[in-house]
Amino acid sequence: MKIIDAHAHLWLQQETVVNGLAIHQHPWNRSRSEFLGNPDVQMLPPFMIDGKNSAEVFLSNMDYAQVSAAVITQEFIDGLQNEYLQEVMQRYPTRFFCFGMPEWRKEGYYDEGKTLIHRGFRGLKIPAARLPKDFLEQDELRRLLQLMEDNNIILGIELHDGNAQTGMMEELITDFPRLKVAIGHFGMVTRPNWMSQIRLARHENVYVESGGITWLFNDEFYPFPSAIRAIREAADAVGWHKLMWGSDYPRTITAITYKMSFDFVSKSKELTDEQKRLFLADNAKQFFGFGELVDLPYIKNMSE
Repeated sequence: MKIIDAHAHLWLQQETVVNGLAIHQHPWNRSRSEFLGNPDVQMLPPFMIDGKNSAEVFLSNMDYAQVSAAVITQEFIDGLQNEYLQEVMQRYPTRFFCFGMPEWRKEGYYDEGKTLIHRGFRGLKIPAARLPKDFLEQDELRRLLQLMEDNNIILGIELHDGNAQTGMMEELITDFPRLKVAIGHFGMVTRPNWMSQIRLARHENVYVESGGITWLFNDEFYPFPSAIRAIREAADAVGWHKLMWGSDYPRTITAITYKMSFDFVSKSKELTDEQKRLFLADNAKQFFGFGELVDLPYIKNMSE
């Protein structure tokens, strides 16, 4: 099985502002900001000592774990990474699908989104959970979504918890029925009313990816039996063909290894081989339009 990671992050430097609070990279691999709730937060695994979350280090993790391709998303706490991600797409076109991200917090993002599309980004990301709840009602957003629908550009989006935005989101999905949408963070599965986000995938072009699911069930920890139950519940509601695995690399691998972020699924006895193949590989390959995937052989560990 050639696995695809539908939710990961890359950056060369983390310097940004969220809700008026600066987030600074802090040597060697931490982040410092009042916004994050602590003076220091371990943002990167301790072996990344230069503060860079690079494509090459991720590819090393992917090759070791036998993950053939990955979808690189963006988030305000990372800072805008469009310049770097364009380079990543050009260097590794068969390994990465990268979302572009306009500065949604300022007027004029339509023109910026149009430019990103012209620069080759095949998806745009909205961290809507960090924007005002009524952001989805803006006329400028509708103009950009129309452009995206007309050009087969994928929308990646993370919503406010529960059903706070699902009504507005469903209206957009209905008004732009050909727009492909990936709902992130598995609907924030550990929050109340999370299934309201999952049920959006009953619409033909809406899928759900599980980026951060091991973080959301971190208190339970590996092998995350409640996460498996949640995945099955979501599949009962929208079908196995609508769900995609995502790791939320690199933040999640401060607690677990990259391979652990998916082998709690691949080793589960509660899922069939067909269900695992759809969730870990086939759905993302079809949705994001990956071509032939690289075949990665198993490399034996020295300790084996």
